[in-house]
Amino acid sequence: MKLRILLLFVFCTLISCKREQKISSNDWNVISKRLKYKDEANGLQVKSGNYTYDFKTNQVPFKKVILLNASLMGYVSALHAEDLVIGVSSPEYIYSEKIQSLIKEGKIQNVGSDQKYDVEKIISLKPDAIFTNYIASFENTYQLLKNNGIQVVFFDEYLEQKPLEKTAYLKVFGKFFGKDKEAQAQYQEIEKNYNELKQLALKSKEKPLVLTNEMYGDVWYLSGGKTFVANYLSDANAEYILKDNKEEKAVSMTFEEVFAKSDKVQYWVNAGNHTSKKEMLNMNPFYGKLGVFTKGKIYSISGREKQKANDFFESGVVRADWVLKDYIKIFHPELLPNYQLVYMKELQ
Repeated sequence: MKLRILLLFVFCTLISCKREQKISSNDWNVISKRLKYKDEANGLQVKSGNYTYDFKTNQVPFKKVILLNASLMGYVSALHAEDLVIGVSSPEYIYSEKIQSLIKEGKIQNVGSDQKYDVEKIISLKPDAIFTNYIASFENTYQLLKNNGIQVVFFDEYLEQKPLEKTAYLKVFGKFFGKDKEAQAQYQEIEKNYNELKQLALKSKEKPLVLTNEMYGDVWYLSGGKTFVANYLSDANAEYILKDNKEEKAVSMTFEEVFAKSDKVQYWVNAGNHTSKKEMLNMNPFYGKLGVFTKGKIYSISGREKQKANDFFESGVVRADWVLKDYIKIFHPELLPNYQLVYMKELQ
C-alpha cells in the first residue's frame, strides 16, 4: 500500500513537472499591455489589441508587405527590410530615402492615402500582409481585403506611452521579416543606451520646468502626464507642468489656463514643426505673452524634416535613445557638450 502511494506521488510529481514545462514553453513574450507574441511548433501567434493572429510556418517570414502608416516604416528601416515593401500609402509622409528611391524606381507602389485606399491595386499586388493602425471608418475596406485573402495586421504603436515599449515592436517585426536576431540585438542596444542616458541625466542638479505642444484654434493640447512625451521628460530629469496628471492622451486647455501654469517655465518643447519664433507669433500672437517665449528656450520637432515627412515620427518611434538624448541635450547641455540634436531644433 505504501509502495503504491509512493509510486502515485512520483507519478503525479512527474506529470506536474511536465505540465509546468509545457506551460513555460508556451509563455508569451510581452511587449506591452497591447502587444505580445509567442513561438509555437507550427508557427507564430501574435496578440495586438483586440486581435489575435495565428501565422503558420509556411506564412512567415513575409516576403511582400504593404504599409499604410509612415510610423510603421521606422521598424522596417531599422531592420533594413525595405526590399520587402511593395506598397505604401501617402508616400509624401515617408522620410526614408531608401523607400523614396524604391518608389521612384517603381518597386514600391502608391496604394492611396488615409482618405481612400486603392483596394484594386492592393489586391493586384497580392501582399503577404498589410500593416496598419486600426481606423474604424475603414472597417469595410479592411473586410473587403480580408475577403480577398489578404492578411491585415493592426498595430497601434502610437498608443504606447512608454518609449522602450514602442521600440520593442521591433521584436515582432523581426519575427515577421525573418530578422529575429537583428531585432533582438538592436532592441538590447537601444535599451542599454536609454538606461545609461537616464542615469546620466540624474547627474544634473537642475530640474527645469517644461511646457509642451501648441495651440490649434482656441485649444492648447498638452501632453497628458502619463504620455510618452511626459515619460521622456521625466527620464531626461526635467519637471513637466502636468506631471501630476494621470492621462495617457492629450489634455485640452485654454491659453489662460496654460498661462497661469507657465510662469516659471524655462523650456517649451515639441512646439510643432515651426522654423522660427516669428512664424509662431504670426500663427498665434498670444504666444508672445508667455515668459518662456521671451526669456526661455523653444524647440520644435523639425530637426529632420522634408516637406511633409518628419523623421521624428518614423525613426524616432524606434530610436527612443536618440529622442531621449535630444531632450537631455536641451535641458542639461553640460552633460553632452559635443552632441548635436537629431530631431529637435531650437527656434530663434
